[in-house]
Amino acid sequence: MAELRVTANGSTRVLPFEKGARLSEVLKNAGIDCLRPCGGRGVCGKCAVELHGEVSPPDPMEEKAGTRLVCRAILLGDAEAILPETRRMESIELGRYRKLVPRDPMPGKYGAAIDIGTTTVALSLFDLASGECLAECGVLNPQASVSSDVMGRIGAACSGELSRLQTLVTGAVDGLLDRASAEAGIEKEKIESLTVTGNTAMLYLLTGRNPETLSHAPFEADCLFDGTVELGGREAYLPPSMHAFVGADITCALVSSGLCERSEASLLADVGTNGEIALWKDRKLLVTSTAAGPAFEGAGISCGVGSVRGAIDRVELHNGELTVSTIGNAPAVGVCGSGLIDAVAAGLQRGDIDETGAMEEDDLPLTGAVRLLPRDIRAVQLAKSAVAAGILTLLETAALDPETLEKVYVAGGFGSHMNIESAVAIGLFPAFIRGKQEILGNAALLGAAELLLDRGLRREARRIASLAEHVDLGGNPRFNGHYMDEMMFPEV
Repeated sequence: MAELRVTANGSTRVLPFEKGARLSEVLKNAGIDCLRPCGGRGVCGKCAVELHGEVSPPDPMEEKAGTRLVCRAILLGDAEAILPETRRMESIELGRYRKLVPRDPMPGKYGAAIDIGTTTVALSLFDLASGECLAECGVLNPQASVSSDVMGRIGAACSGELSRLQTLVTGAVDGLLDRASAEAGIEKEKIESLTVTGNTAMLYLLTGRNPETLSHAPFEADCLFDGTVELGGREAYLPPSMHAFVGADITCALVSSGLCERSEASLLADVGTNGEIALWKDRKLLVTSTAAGPAFEGAGISCGVGSVRGAIDRVELHNGELTVSTIGNAPAVGVCGSGLIDAVAAGLQRGDIDETGAMEEDDLPLTGAVRLLPRDIRAVQLAKSAVAAGILTLLETAALDPETLEKVYVAGGFGSHMNIESAVAIGLFPAFIRGKQEILGNAALLGAAELLLDRGLRREARRIASLAEHVDLGGNPRFNGHYMDEMMFPEV
């Protein structure tokens, strides 16, 4: 047996292993998770590691990345690995709570609303008698150590990693309950009830359900939830999903927005790794989802990071020069989604990037060593065109003149922090939304909180889910046409 000396976050462990093992497997077997946004294909470069000793020479993917990668390196004998320090997520969108009045709360004195997103997990703790929010906290979804996107996790679950994915997310929930109860000064055991929302795949993985039916055409879910389960010894209500890829999170967002209670034509968009969109017109609800990819969450971008301390979250153009701000006003370590949108918009305005996405120079420097590469611009084009084309396809399917759209609700963590003008400037949102937008914050978490405090709202959630008509974008000629058109950036 050979030995691997691993240093991570200031502590060191010695791990025995059989020669010829891949570094990622040795770390995984020891319970050490390392982010692998690309699912271990070596294309994102995010699992960089300092590696010494008897190891394989760099393979082509590592040579391209210019560093050793956890997912590619083979251990041939005794070795040492120094992992990068784990950065804590500093800006996770939690609830924007209006005064919530308990009407028919779930059982117990205390309960929690939880939103399991692809990127983050957020929790709000409530006094079920008064409706007071006692604590809020969030964490990076640890399943990102397996893959940054939904399909990657579905594939991993179908390949034998379902139990691990379930353990990762239930562990995250348990950790948030620890933090919230400590912040509120109550015993964790007194939290008796939960309402847990998320996209359909995340709820499959939370409950340990095999997502095989979500992995291939016709992509139909064999479970859309809407029921209670036992989670960590607590009663947990899982609201109804509307489709395999339009989940309970959108149901909850629609509940909290009140969109389906009004007569006006309205649209709701939750932009993240998946762009989930709902359109309400003439008492009919059209829903769809489009694979934007993880670019807006910082993954797949050469200098991309999540909402960590030091992430560039704002970029502005002043007197022809780019100025940046960072989370926590710390030295820049990379760029998160909102900063990425601003940077591309500023690059377009200054002429560094043209409408085709071509760059004047080899890169676009933001500050220090943080810069955007041509492949980053391409990733933004692919992501923004998918979202814009999804919106336009729903409007066209509903035969709705965009100018008659009265309200556009922007939900989700990314949507809460991005500059709408920058989003319009790059074509993420069509220009007609200007003046019609309302930023909801984490509407999924707010809807989950309302369902926690009023079990009667479950009827409304079911009504919304039953109204939903899914518009499939796969092979849809309307979507394909819009997608190609929206790949171009708007002319400045």
